[in-house]
Amino acid sequence: MKLAEALQERADLNRRIQQLQQRLNNNAIVQEGEQPAEDPTALLNELDRCAAQLEQLIAQINLTNCRTIVDGETLTALLARRDALTLKLNSYRGLTQAASQLVRRGTRSEIKLLSTVNVKELQIQVDAMAKNLRLLDNSIQAANWATELA
Repeated sequence: MKLAEALQERADLNRRIQQLQQRLNNNAIVQEGEQPAEDPTALLNELDRCAAQLEQLIAQINLTNCRTIVDGETLTALLARRDALTLKLNSYRGLTQAASQLVRRGTRSEIKLLSTVNVKELQIQVDAMAKNLRLLDNSIQAANWATELA
């Protein structure tokens, strides 16, 4: 199985577990004399099986990420870089958007608001970060489809 397929399976298991949690909640309480629509014990057993599968799959994915080298770095390091770059990019985008808000004054006596940063330079940095993030993500995705799961 390719790493990318394992990642898809992990996402499917996470969704399945969420659905099971909802179904358990929906069947946790019934009116006296009534039966639940689904057996909570069976749902719990299925949840346990899915959680065990997920645990094993996550361990395999993490082991594979640690062993896979892309451009001289582990896939784990590239994933960490991607996550950090995404956080940084989102902050820069937020600052750029906030600094770009121009308030129109009706009269000269109204308070004038000024940007504290150079929006044009900041936008250039945002564009460069976005490009780097796309390229990094492309490398990660290519590695995911080329790498066999450990």
